[in-house]
Amino acid sequence: MSEYFATVEWKRGSQLFLDKKYSRAHEWQFEGGVVVPASSSPHIVPLPMSVAENVDPEEAFVASISSCHMLFFLDFASRKKLIVEQYTDKAIGTLAIGPNGKQMMTEVVLRPTVTFVGERPSSEVLKALHHQSHEACFIANSVLTEVRVDETFCV
Repeated sequence: MSEYFATVEWKRGSQLFLDKKYSRAHEWQFEGGVVVPASSSPHIVPLPMSVAENVDPEEAFVASISSCHMLFFLDFASRKKLIVEQYTDKAIGTLAIGPNGKQMMTEVVLRPTVTFVGERPSSEVLKALHHQSHEACFIANSVLTEVRVDETFCV
C-alpha cells in the first residue's frame, strides 16, 4: 500500500464571502514542493470569481488519467524494445449528467499521438499497448467515468 498527499489551500483574505463573489483561486501543494495555482473552472463559476489561467479540478482529472495511461504505455513499449521519441495526448473530458442524475465526468477520451525511433509498430501492436496501458492504469481503475482511447490515433 502507498499513500499520496496533497494540500489544498484557499484563503479569504479581505474578500466578502456571503455575497458568493469571492475568488475561487487556491493552491495545490505537493510533497515534492511543487505548488500549482488552481481555481474552479470558468465553465462552472464565472469570471472573475474563477481564474482561467489556473488548473481546475476537471482539467486535472483528465490530465491524471492521461498521464497514468502514458506512463504505463511508455513502460510497456520499452519492454517490447520499442523506442518512443515523443508521446502527446490531447485528451478530452466530458462533464455531463450521469445515469444517477448528477453532474459527473461521463467520459474521458485519450487521443495519443506517439512517435517512435525506427520503424513504427503496426496499428494492432499500438492498440494492444494502449489496451494493456488502460487495464493497468491506477487512475482509470479508480473511477466510474468511461475512459477510452480513440483508436483513430493508433494508425
